[in-house]
Amino acid sequence: MIRVLVADDHPLLRTALKQVLSAEPDLTVAGEAEDSEQVLQKIGEESWDAVILDLAMQGRGGMEVLRELRRLKPHLPVLVLSMYAEDQFAVRAIKAGASGYLSKNSAADEVIRAVRKILTGKKYVSPSLAEMLADSLDSDFDQQLHESLSDREFEVLCKIGSGQTVSEIAEEMVLSVKTISTYRARLLEKMNMKNSAELARYAIMKGLVR
Repeated sequence: MIRVLVADDHPLLRTALKQVLSAEPDLTVAGEAEDSEQVLQKIGEESWDAVILDLAMQGRGGMEVLRELRRLKPHLPVLVLSMYAEDQFAVRAIKAGASGYLSKNSAADEVIRAVRKILTGKKYVSPSLAEMLADSLDSDFDQQLHESLSDREFEVLCKIGSGQTVSEIAEEMVLSVKTISTYRARLLEKMNMKNSAELARYAIMKGLVR
C-alpha cells in the first residue's frame, strides 16, 4: 500500500481526504497531523510515500514546514492543499519544493490525479499555475516588491490586502498582535509605504487577493 500522511488542522477535511484516498485500492492514509510539530515528528518517526500539506496550520508556518520537509526528506513528494488561491502562494510553494499545489475546493478526482502524478516524481500543476510559473521566471530579472518578502511577510501582506486588521491576522495565524505589528512594520519599510491602506492597494493591484 502507498502510505500517505495528511497534515491539516481541520478534522473534517482530514476525514474527507481519508475517505477519498482510501477508496483507491492501493492508497491509504496511514497517518494524520493537526499542526506543524506533528508533521515533522511523524516524518522523522515513520516512512511515507507522500504528504498532503496545508499551509495554514498552527505552529510554524506551512511554508517553513515545507522547506524543512525538503531538507529532511528531499525526495518525499509533497502536495500542498491550501485554502489560498493559486495566485497567492502556489508559485512560492512550488519554488520551495512542493511537488504540486491544489486549492481546497478541488474535486476529489483531481486530488487523486495529483497524488498519483507526484508519486511518479513529476510535478502536478494546473494550466493557470504553469503559466504563472513561466511568468515568474520571465520576471526574475525584474523582481516585484512582494517577491522579496519572506513567506510570513507575504502572508501578512495578503491578509492586510483582504481587509483584515492586525488583531484578526494575529488570531488567525496564532501569533501575538505585537508579532504581526512587527511584520507590518517590516512590510512598510521594505516596500517603502506609509500605512496599511497602501499595502492593501498594492496587494489588490497585483492580484494577491480576491
